[in-house]
Order: sequence, then C-alpha cells, then structure tokens
Amino acid sequence: MSKTHKEVTLEGLEEEQPAQREKKQIRLPKFSINRLSDWLHGTLVELFSHLRLSLTLRIALHYAGQLLLTTLPLLLAVTITLCLLEVAPAREAMNEVAALEPANGLVYTPEQLLGLKASEAYLTEAPYPAGWNGFTQKVALSFGSRKDAAGMLLYGLKGESGLVIRYPLNSLRHSMRVMFWVLLCADLLRILYLIQNRNRLNKKVLKPISDMAETAATLSANNLSDRISVDGAKNELRDLALVINGMLDRIELSYNSQKQFVSDASHELRTPIAVIQGYVSMLERWGKTDPEILDEGITAISQEASGMKELVERLLFLARHDKKTLMLEMEVFDPLEVMSELNREAKMLSSAHTFELVPAENILINGDKGMIKQLMRILVDNAIKYTPEGGTITLKMRKEKGQCVLSVTDTGMGIPPEELTRVFDRFYRCDVSRKSQTSGHGLGLSIARIIAVAHGGKIRVRSKVDVGTTFSVLLPAEG
Repeated sequence: MSKTHKEVTLEGLEEEQPAQREKKQIRLPKFSINRLSDWLHGTLVELFSHLRLSLTLRIALHYAGQLLLTTLPLLLAVTITLCLLEVAPAREAMNEVAALEPANGLVYTPEQLLGLKASEAYLTEAPYPAGWNGFTQKVALSFGSRKDAAGMLLYGLKGESGLVIRYPLNSLRHSMRVMFWVLLCADLLRILYLIQNRNRLNKKVLKPISDMAETAATLSANNLSDRISVDGAKNELRDLALVINGMLDRIELSYNSQKQFVSDASHELRTPIAVIQGYVSMLERWGKTDPEILDEGITAISQEASGMKELVERLLFLARHDKKTLMLEMEVFDPLEVMSELNREAKMLSSAHTFELVPAENILINGDKGMIKQLMRILVDNAIKYTPEGGTITLKMRKEKGQCVLSVTDTGMGIPPEELTRVFDRFYRCDVSRKSQTSGHGLGLSIARIIAVAHGGKIRVRSKVDVGTTFSVLLPAEG
C-alpha cells in the first residue's frame, strides 16, 4: 500500500504544469531581519572563537560591555527626570501668558512675551474638543508643527479659546548633552581602568583558578596527595576549589584501592604458582620413576590449579562489577529451594559438623537464583572453615517487615569487634583466620555484599569471639 502511494505521488509531480515548476524554481527566500541577525551573530561568534583571550581580559571586557549597556537606560532615566522637572516651569509660563490679552488679534506680540518663558503664543478660535480627538490634536501640535523653531508647542485654555505657547527647550537639551557626555566619558574611564588593572583582578579574585591549573599540571601518580589551596578564595571559587579537592580525594582513594587490589591479587597468585613450580621441579627429578611422588605432585598441582581458578573467577566477578557489566537474570522464586540445596550440599561436604535448616513458608523474592545461591554458599563455606569439628551451623529463613531474611549462624571462633567493619573489604582476612591457616583469599564476603546490594538488599553481621557468628542477608520480599 505504501509503495503504491509513493508511485501515485511521483506521477502527480510529473503532471505539474511547466509554468508552476518554473515558478517554484525561481522563488527567492524572503528577507528576514531575524535571519540577518542570526547570520551576524553566528559570524561574530565564529570570528571571536578563533581569538584566545585571557580570562581576566574577557571578564574586563564583559563588565565594560555591561557598563555601556547601562548607559542608555541611565540616560533615559535622566531624560525623563529632567522632563518632569520642566513640567512646573512650563505650567508657570502657560499661566503667565494666559494672564495677558493678545495685542494683535489672536496673536501675542514679541514685546508682550519679553521676560516670559515663552517665545511664541497665540489663541485658537475654538478650544480643542474633549476626548480622543482632542488628545491626538494636542500631540500633533506638540510634535508635528514648526519643527524648525526652537522649543515645543504646548496647549492650554484661556476662557472660551485655546491657548498655544512655544516653550523653549534650550536648557533641557543642553543639560541632556552635558549629561550624555559625562556618562559616556565616565564609562570609558571605568572601562580603561578595568582593562589596565586586569592583573590586579587576577591576583585578587582569580588566583585560585591559577592555583587549580598549576596543581592539575603537576598531578601524577607520585603526588596524588597534593591539594588546591583555598586561602584567599571566596564564594563560588572557594566552592569550586573544594569540589576539585573532593574529586582528588576520591581519585586518590580509588587509585590506592586499585594498587592494593593488584598487589593483593599478585600476592595470592604468587603462592600457588610457586607451589606448582616446586612440584613440577620435583616431578622432573624423581617423579618419573616414583609412583608415590608422581601421585603427590599431580594431586598438589590439581589442588593449586583449582584454587587459582577459583581466585581468577572471583577476580573476574569483581572486575565485571567495577565496570558495571554485571548482569542479573531476575525471576520470582522461593528461597527455601536454595537453602534446602545448600543444606544438602553442606552435609555431604562436611560430616564433622551438624547442620540445621529452619525453613519459613510463603516467602518469595525476585532475584537471580544462581547469584543468591552463590551468596549463601560463600556464607556457608566461611562457617564451615571457621567452626571447629563438632560445631553446629544453622541455616534460617524468616520474614521481617516486608523483607526476606536469610541467615547463617555458626558456633565457631567468632570475629573480634575491631575487625567487624573490615570483613567485607577485598583480600581482608582476620588475624584469627590467618593464625588458623584456613584456606581462602579474602574475596568471598566482598562478592557476597556485591550480590546483596545488586538485589536491593544488604548484609548484617553479628559476632562474639569464641561464641559464634551470624551473617544475615536482607532481601526485598515479594507480596
């Protein structure tokens, strides 16, 4: 249907009259003041964009332009004020002339007007009518007649006639000229002062900007602790300096975290690599003919390779999180499925511990089932590592204030209070865990917190040394 419509349209265009087609071809764009203004503005902007002017000079020119722009409104205000001041003398001149009778019919002679504030006066045969017509006649009289004469014609009443006088404006014009040149000269002097003293402006007002440029130019990985001085900065420039200093604080913290991350990752990978190299060397020397050494070496290399694989996978998970590329496959499910699977797996992995599951009915959450299982597996693995044989590990579910709470409680060695705030840091391991020489890289709880936060939840920890630890995961519940 659309193709047919396009074909019909083209045929219609081909059937246009030649005269109409020629008319369209020779049609010229209409002249527009707005179009001319836009062209001039664009040309000026492009021209000045190639000029590199200092900030202080541009500020001085800006204020100079503002001074010039204020000159015209100021002149207008002064003109209105001077005109208002002339109202009373003009009325007085009208009253003085009205007190006299014209000596030449309807016209006052120059001798009669000597010493008065009127250079010409005469009477009309009839007064101007009232209303709009009379008002327009008065305006035309004042601004449209005898422009060659000095002064303005003013209209008033004298008995049954209209009185017209010419009120001289020489003093008003002189005052306006003097005021115009005084204001213009004052503005020019102030403009020259601003331009000539722009260096003083730079020292007093814009010095923080120079400091910012110098600090930014010298920043490197070796001196990220340098900050912009806010001494002497005020108002917006001080706020800008503080914002940049805050940004530098965050950059330094992030940079140090990355350095620590690389250092810790290198340290964690160095140990298994050294073990693998040692067993490979041992196998090259004696393992080829000794089956026991061969089995020991293969087993050790396999274990270390598995540990390295786990570490690399966790590092990749953290990298995806840092790069904001972590994807979640959301679905609504019952977390009891995950907790039951973990309980069965844990019983098979560790027969030396007692596992208990405290289920809860009718709880649904919206999340990535695989990620939630990974989160809870990390907590269960930590509980197994740090709980002595014969201890109890409890997996519990409950609904609390519209949230699903999944918790893992152990009866292990516990975490000292001063270290509770750091257990979620990357590569951090408590002194107790180091002394016990338990395996691990210190990344599990970091990953667990990332998964919880990605689901709109959080993790709480409560622990007491030699009593046990409880990790609780709070997730939004459905319904």
